[in-house]
Amino acid sequence: MRAVSAGLTDVGRKRNHNEDSFLIDDDLQLFVVADGMGGHAGGGTASRIAVETIDRELRKARESRDNPFGATTALQDSPLPEVIRGAVERACLSIFNAAQEDPRLNGMGTTVISLMVKDGHAFLAHVGDSRAYLIRGDLIQQISEDHSLVNEQIKAGMITAEEAKHSRYKNIITRSVGFEEEVQVDVMGLVCEPGDTFVLCSDGLANMLDDRELLDLVRGTKFEDTPKRLIDMANERGGDDNITVIVVQTRAGASG
Repeated sequence: MRAVSAGLTDVGRKRNHNEDSFLIDDDLQLFVVADGMGGHAGGGTASRIAVETIDRELRKARESRDNPFGATTALQDSPLPEVIRGAVERACLSIFNAAQEDPRLNGMGTTVISLMVKDGHAFLAHVGDSRAYLIRGDLIQQISEDHSLVNEQIKAGMITAEEAKHSRYKNIITRSVGFEEEVQVDVMGLVCEPGDTFVLCSDGLANMLDDRELLDLVRGTKFEDTPKRLIDMANERGGDDNITVIVVQTRAGASG
């Protein structure tokens, strides 16, 4: 089983610069979306450092003597979730240190949603409110949990999911990569099926479409055209933020 992918980023309709970054590394089967914050210089720098560091750290791990990519294991025994967690933690430290060295970058940080596909398994690492969705057949599920103030309010029963969409606090996140020296990274793994489609996106897309709309658009669009179609829809609805999306689909018949 191997994953194919397509990705795109767009500044949107309201911003004059793009603080999002994304990574497609087909060799590693690694896919990352990062939504930076901290102003023109800071946000873009933080998201760029994040994707570059995660990619570099995972390549270093693959080339090491203890190569965690080498052995085929059951999902629960795989070393890869901890390797990916370590790569995001390293990105956090790199961003934090860069901000200490340059006052113009003070306070910068970024969300991270990353996916790696290996031996029929999907491994995810997540910080912030960028999202990962899984589409399997006729079903769609958000498989990342937003680290955001409104999500905390929803879980506490203070507001409804519908009220959260219109909350003045909907852009406040409770965790980010690089704002502090360390960060708690959520990791998970799941068994893939051929035809599974993952959508990784920044909140510039997630805030503009509900799950059913996302499912219908992905299923009704030619795979390689899907990122542009999703971005076009978000822009048609106002394009309030930068918009980044990667679509990843697992396919049988090739090793990976």
